[in-house]
Amino acid sequence: MKILAVCRGTAEKLPGKSYKTGIFKHAVSGGVMIDAEGIVGDAICNRKHHGGADQAVYIEGSLTLDWWARELGEPVTPGTFGENLVIEGLDNRQVAVGDRFTTGKLILEVTSCRIPCATFAARMNDPKFVKRYTTAARPGIYCRVIHVGIVEAGTPVRHQAYAGARVMMPEMMETFGRRLSDGDRVRYLASPIHYKLRAILQAEA
Repeated sequence: MKILAVCRGTAEKLPGKSYKTGIFKHAVSGGVMIDAEGIVGDAICNRKHHGGADQAVYIEGSLTLDWWARELGEPVTPGTFGENLVIEGLDNRQVAVGDRFTTGKLILEVTSCRIPCATFAARMNDPKFVKRYTTAARPGIYCRVIHVGIVEAGTPVRHQAYAGARVMMPEMMETFGRRLSDGDRVRYLASPIHYKLRAILQAEA
C-alpha cells in the first residue's frame, strides 16, 4: 500500500455560484507538509463544515475511485472528489473510525466519513449526485493528525485497524442524522469519533 497522489487546492468559484470553494484539488509533486490542520497551503473556504482538527485530511482509496470510474464511465483523476490523499489498494468500505494510516513520521487517525453536500454535487455537475453518492455507500474518509509529517506520492503507507469495536464508514453514512440505539451509541462513543458527532451523541444519552 502506498500514496498514489497528494492533492492540494486553491479557492475557486463554482460555475453559476457566487461563493468560492476549495473542493478543486490537483495532484502535486514533491514532499508536502501536513500539520494539525491538514496540508499546508490547501484552501479551505467554509470552515463551518470543512477542515479543522478532526477533518484535517481527506482520504480516498484507489479501489473506491476505480469503482466510481466504472460507475461514471470516465476516469476519476486524483483530486476530483476534493480528496487530499489517494491510497493505493484501499477500499473505503473496509475503513473504520480509529483506524490509522502511517507514512514516514505522519500518523493519521480516522474520525468520520464524508457526507456529500450541494457543493460536491455542483462540482460533479450532477444535481442528483448527493443521492447517488449516498446510495453507493462508499464514503470518503476524514482523519485527524496524530503526528505531523511530510507526505509524498510513492511513499509506503501502513493501515492499522482500530483494536476496539469497529464503526465502519458505510455505517456512519447510513446512520448520519438518525438517533442511534443505546448499544450503537455506546459503541460509537467508545471509538475516537469526530468531536461534533461525539457532542451530539453525548447530548442524546
